[in-house]
Amino acid sequence: MTDPTPAPPLSVIPDSKPGTRKRFLRQVLRLAGPYWNCERRVKVRTATLVLLLLTMGQVALTVWGNYWNRALYDALEQRSVRGVLIQVAVFALLLFSSMAVTAAHLMVKRWLQIDWRAWLTEQMVGSWMGESRHYRLLFTVGAQDNPDQRIAEDIHIATESAIGLAHSLTYSLLTLGIFIDILWSVSGSVNVPGFDNLHVPGYMVPLAFLYAILGSGFGWIFGRPLVRTTNALQTAEATFRFGLSRAREHAEAIALTRGEPRERIGSSLRFRQLIRDWNQQSLAYLGLISFGTVYGSLLPVLPILVAAPQYIHGVISLGVLMQTAQAFERLTSSLSWPVDSISDIATCRASADRVLSLYEDMEQLDATTQAPGTPRIVLERSEGDSLVIKDLCIAESTGRILVEQLNVDIRKGERVLIAGDPAVTESLFKVIGGLWPWGDGRVSLPGDGDMLFLAQRPFLPEGTLREAICYPRPADGFSADAVLQALESVGLARLAPRLDQPDNWEQVLPPRTQQQLGFARALLQQPSWVFLEEATDAFDPEGERLILEMLYRELPKATVLNISFHPGLTELHSRTLVLGRPGETKVLFGGRRGSNGVH
Repeated sequence: MTDPTPAPPLSVIPDSKPGTRKRFLRQVLRLAGPYWNCERRVKVRTATLVLLLLTMGQVALTVWGNYWNRALYDALEQRSVRGVLIQVAVFALLLFSSMAVTAAHLMVKRWLQIDWRAWLTEQMVGSWMGESRHYRLLFTVGAQDNPDQRIAEDIHIATESAIGLAHSLTYSLLTLGIFIDILWSVSGSVNVPGFDNLHVPGYMVPLAFLYAILGSGFGWIFGRPLVRTTNALQTAEATFRFGLSRAREHAEAIALTRGEPRERIGSSLRFRQLIRDWNQQSLAYLGLISFGTVYGSLLPVLPILVAAPQYIHGVISLGVLMQTAQAFERLTSSLSWPVDSISDIATCRASADRVLSLYEDMEQLDATTQAPGTPRIVLERSEGDSLVIKDLCIAESTGRILVEQLNVDIRKGERVLIAGDPAVTESLFKVIGGLWPWGDGRVSLPGDGDMLFLAQRPFLPEGTLREAICYPRPADGFSADAVLQALESVGLARLAPRLDQPDNWEQVLPPRTQQQLGFARALLQQPSWVFLEEATDAFDPEGERLILEMLYRELPKATVLNISFHPGLTELHSRTLVLGRPGETKVLFGGRRGSNGVH
């Protein structure tokens, strides 16, 4: 198989061994580092700098508000009407400034959040869809459940909460440095009982540290279960959504087999697991919130009670008392950032871990297929006009051999019927399509000419019928006359009035009509090579013969490889390749029987 495309820029972060799970900070750095150095890094770094400056502005306004609080209470204590009116005017200016800085900060922060999410989503989707990793991951061992949910939801949560946490942490650190100085200066000193000559300057500062340390310690004890339960709940939520989505996608098959009771049971079991994880998270929240309520209720009261004796004895004014209380609260809140943010950290960590685990599984997939000495199928483009299969050994992802020593040379213009063991024929289809690297040998594709693969059920995206027929090209990629001609050629002229009608065509159209649309695509795209994988199994024998004859007539120069198990198709092909398990493969042509290789 061809070498996979390079992994997205997440790989620039060191120590990224596949399968490992990093700590929270390293997880965030693995997501943020490549974004910081991406192609639009000038905008990203400028926005980050502006966000930092606005955060500093918020801290400056908080300090200003602290001194304004002191001036207001001093004016009230002095019963000064003029002083109170001045502080009212100052408050109006402070309020206006706060509104402006907060609004600007919000817009810059949200731009960073959506831009980071857009960039990371683009990288992950590119890696997931590149080289058919989205398909090959289905056959590998790993925790890559619900990759669509990880990309859509977990990237959203991880990027948004990470930037919010970074802002709150920066704000807390700046506040911490400034309010230590303020609290030290306004709290004065206190005599230690029993030691008349021992004065403790700035005694409120160590008290704030002690209060915050005790609070953080107990907070982490009560909050640690939240990390585990949040991760489990997010996984249960994703699994429940995936089950419902899968039931919607296979609604017809479930209805025809009367499988609704079984699906309800499965959905109920998944939701019961969700409820159990929800209850576990509720218990984790209960302990944390109970402690947080006590901790938060004491915070504004404790400094007033401690500093009250100084105010009562006239050592400090009412304004200084209130400034001290507010500074104590600000300082302690900054020190309590880990406790206050434990829920957001848990959510961010769980989402970041799910995103990185998907990325690491893709890294592991590439590392496995690219490891030196590891047998793998080499898929390449040659300079010739033939499809050459040389010494091909196809294995399951577990290593079990399906077919070995297959040598086939299919020349341009041939029409080859492939039959035999369905597991082997299906795997060969995937090998030629670049989906299956497991095995050994070499497949050389023709160097020129387009190749079209028609699976048993063509993919019909939601949208108009015209878009479904022209897929993967845009709806305006073909002329209206060409689309109508293709529909008429495959016997679907009756659908012409519905070309611009949007619908869920995979649910609306019967299997035979869907397969006819697949042939209409072939007529529009005019490929030089057409690979069919049971693409006519919904037809009756006569209809199958007619649709193949139509294909040969409309694409007379195209090479056709047709995987089918219906009898009576030999006469429509120049050769028949019967694939089986090791030792059972053979090629029939012109009424003669050959070995497992034809050249």
